[in-house]
Order: sequence, then structure tokens, then C-alpha cells
Amino acid sequence: MLASVIREMREETGLLIEHPVLCGIKDWMREDGTRFIVALYHADRFTGELNSSEEGRMFWIEREEFAKTNTIWGMKDVLRVCDEAEYSEMFYSEEKEGWVLLFNGKNLDGWTSVGKDVPPAFGWEIENGVMTVRKQDGKRGGDIITRAQYSDFALKVDFRITKGANSGIKYFVNPDMNKGAGSAIGCEFQILDDDKHPDAKLGVKGNRKLGSLYDLIPAPKNKPFNKKEFNTATIIVKGNHVEHWLNGVKLIEYDRNNDMWNALVAYSKYKNWPNFGNPEEGNILLQDHGDEVWFKNVKIKELK
Repeated sequence: MLASVIREMREETGLLIEHPVLCGIKDWMREDGTRFIVALYHADRFTGELNSSEEGRMFWIEREEFAKTNTIWGMKDVLRVCDEAEYSEMFYSEEKEGWVLLFNGKNLDGWTSVGKDVPPAFGWEIENGVMTVRKQDGKRGGDIITRAQYSDFALKVDFRITKGANSGIKYFVNPDMNKGAGSAIGCEFQILDDDKHPDAKLGVKGNRKLGSLYDLIPAPKNKPFNKKEFNTATIIVKGNHVEHWLNGVKLIEYDRNNDMWNALVAYSKYKNWPNFGNPEEGNILLQDHGDEVWFKNVKIKELK
């Protein structure tokens, strides 16, 4: 049905629409009593006269002929809709595949501070579906960590950095491991301005640069990254196999819980943390490293 609708739209209007995905549909009633349907889509790119979000990734279409049936796209009633899709970008197709939002775009429900039962009192702000870690003149609000733990999963996080920023996405975090100063201990997808932050020159062979498994495995020098836009970090864990992806390109992969992994850890800053990186499950953490960074569209799919 979607394919025929898009084909019809192209023929009628000459629109260019690449890879459209139906996000949701909603039944509306005008003031004059006329019933119509709004279909909400996401597309990689589109041109033409369309109602669209400011970022140009969402568009919607009013089509009165949709009102002829309540079983369109196999739905019993026309009541599935992504009311804040331009914020959370949780599409109907993703939900069917098992993706779940870890950040609802409104508040920090499902997140807390390390060692506490509430999120940080300051340092994190939420506006228009984006989490912002604010620079606090030497003070930090602190990291945020999921209340739930995860084992086999695919995690996606959209992030954007400021000049010289440092942050990270940690997984297999054990909040009880580090009771002292510093961030909670876990494997880390490094987020960094490689050109401006001094940490990029530390470590071994670039293993503290963007996309690396921090202080352990370096990401390639050439990677798809745009400092001025949001980028998508993806972490995939299947048993002991782990992959880091950036904007759809695989950067690194590794296996844990073996002699090679343990030897790698033994020559890193994590050498004194027992069983580092080997637990069956752990929390997910977004880091406040004292620099301004933005996060949105944080979602996870548990793998079976």
C-alpha cells in the first residue's frame, strides 16, 4: 500500500522521495466536520511542496481518500501515530522490529545518577527532544546511567559535540565498581573532538580517539563524522562479540572473555579493575566529562 501511495504521489506531483518509511497515521476531524487522515513519513531525502519538520527528515500528507477504510496498512483502527516523531524519531517500522526508546525526549525517566536513585540535580537540560550536557565552569552534574541492565543488544545514540569536547557512551557498566572519584567503569565508545582535545594524542596508536573502544582498540583514522551535525553511534553486542559503528560504517569489532581480551585489558588503564569488560550484562551510561555535548534518539533493541 505504501509503495503504491508513494508512486501515485510521484506521478501526481513530481516529488522526489528517497527511501520513505511510514511512521504513523492519525485520524483527524476538521472544524467543518470533514474527516481526513494525516500520514507521517520519514525519508532519507525529499523535495517538493510538502509539510515537513525543520530538520527536513519528517513530512506528512493529508489524504482524504485514506478515510475510506479503517484497515489501511493492516491496522484495525486508524490510531497509530508518532506525535513527536521529529523529536524521538521512533518509527512504526522500528517499533515492529523491537526497538525501544531509552530517552523519551521529555525527561530522564529510566535514568539515574551513579550511586543515587535520582538523575543529576544540574548539568543536564532537555529541550525539543535533545539532552544537553552543559559546561558548568569546572563543576559537573555527573553521568547518567540506565536503571535497567542489558546483555545482548543493539544501541543507537545520536550525538553532536562542541569544539574541543570529550564525552562517551559506556556499556557493561558496573556502578558498584568505582566508589571513588571519576566516572563509573565500563567499556566506552569514545566521543571526542580528535582535532582539539588533548586526549586524542594520549593512549596507544589513537585508542582514545572518536569511535575507539577507549584506551583499548583504536578506530580508523578515516571515519564518517561531521562536527557540525548530529552523528549516530551504534554499539552491537551479541554474546562476547562487540561492534562499534559510526553513521552506518563499522569502525571496530572485538571479542571479550578470552585470553587475548584479558591481555589487552592488562596493558590498559583498566588493568586494576577485576573482570573488566567480561560481565554478562551491565548498565548503559552517557558521560558528563565537563564539556557541552548533545544527545538524542537514544534507543535500544534487545537481541535474542
